[in-house]
Amino acid sequence: MDIFRAMDLFVRIVDKGSLTAAAADCDLSPTMVGNHLHALENRLGARLLNRTTRRQNLTDFGKSYYQRCVEILELVRGAEALALEAQSVPKGLLRITAPVTFGTEQLMPAIADYAARYPKVELDIVITDTVVDLAEDGFEAAIRIGNVRDADLVARPLAPYQLILCAAPQYLAERGRPQRPEDFSRHDCLAYNFSSRSEWRSTEAVWRIAGPGGRITIPFAPRLRIDSAEGLRRAALAGMGIVMLPEIMLSNDLQAGHLVRLLPDYDHPIRPLNLVYLSDRRMLPKLRSFVDFVVERFGAERRSVDHSSRV
Repeated sequence: MDIFRAMDLFVRIVDKGSLTAAAADCDLSPTMVGNHLHALENRLGARLLNRTTRRQNLTDFGKSYYQRCVEILELVRGAEALALEAQSVPKGLLRITAPVTFGTEQLMPAIADYAARYPKVELDIVITDTVVDLAEDGFEAAIRIGNVRDADLVARPLAPYQLILCAAPQYLAERGRPQRPEDFSRHDCLAYNFSSRSEWRSTEAVWRIAGPGGRITIPFAPRLRIDSAEGLRRAALAGMGIVMLPEIMLSNDLQAGHLVRLLPDYDHPIRPLNLVYLSDRRMLPKLRSFVDFVVERFGAERRSVDHSSRV
């Protein structure tokens, strides 16, 4: 028997004054309610109600048991309410990871808005270019550059990374400004040293762009290799040479004139960006709220709207 169901029906019988009234209150037949009461009394080995055709009275044991049932049922309802709240209100620890450039330049300036919107969510954010294992390392979600080929992950596309070529004005004043892709062979070029697990890892240093005649590959001998986008940016600002970096981290430098965009009439690489989470992970409110926030703020549709509004 369902002990909590039987206790609830017993309390209803007492509160409503009769077995028939309790049956009507819970949309059951009087016989069914009577069967639950008999089963409960048999389980307890004691009578709870003295019943006649005209009235019912609690036994001495029934009075004490009734009070305990009311207390227990209140605790059960409170526990259920707590569970429902957990399923509807984003709360608890949320562990996420993002690549360094996006995390620093985009995610962190926006995360204050998320925290204000969902004050009960505690954030643990790891900013790294290392591709982590979400299940093994205990992350609910990750933002990743590149195509997602893992069948265990759900990928939500974000606005892609736009890369651009640029250099400092002092470097261009000394070495000249390249006007065509073939001019780069006479310049100092600085390369990003990709992780061994990156899909852009290559034994040769090349930049790929597109012009009126199609795709163009620009090979170069790097004067400097470094596994830090911020390190490359600093080297370019110091006049060490030409770099290809995400536009999101260079916008302020370009506006201030600290860096100059090169080959603006050519199409520069675009790399996909995705928010990923485990396909078998239960979508708790804290994860759902973060997914919705990131897609709303950085989704591919938003970038399309932004571009069309400037045309």
